[in-house]
Amino acid sequence: MKPPVNRRTLLIAAGSAVVAVFARAVSAQSQVVRGAVTYTSGEVIPKGQINIQIAEPSIQDGTRQGTMETKVNSDGKSETISFTLALPERLNTSHKMEVVAHLQRDDGWLLARGSAPLALGDPVSITLYTAMY
Repeated sequence: MKPPVNRRTLLIAAGSAVVAVFARAVSAQSQVVRGAVTYTSGEVIPKGQINIQIAEPSIQDGTRQGTMETKVNSDGKSETISFTLALPERLNTSHKMEVVAHLQRDDGWLLARGSAPLALGDPVSITLYTAMY
């Protein structure tokens, strides 16, 4: 004869399983940054390639380890361009991080630059400003 099933134990086990599944889903979602790039004053984004990466502003020597980068093309006709950026596996969240975007012509000439703070779980909105030489 089997002992009766303890309802409380069964509910705790089921609740734990639900929490574990939810935690994995949240963890998977936080591995990606979603956002949009616009041009100053809502103008059309000039034609070129937009390089988007995560940066740590306190590091000045350019040795950013573990940063991820994505590239999107601008056809010169859109006012907003969406992007998705994968986060490094070992992101140091104790430092202030930002998402930086550079718009370059085909010949590599920098046309515009913009950045926005990185807040995990929130969409990023970057405005590009014309580069001055």
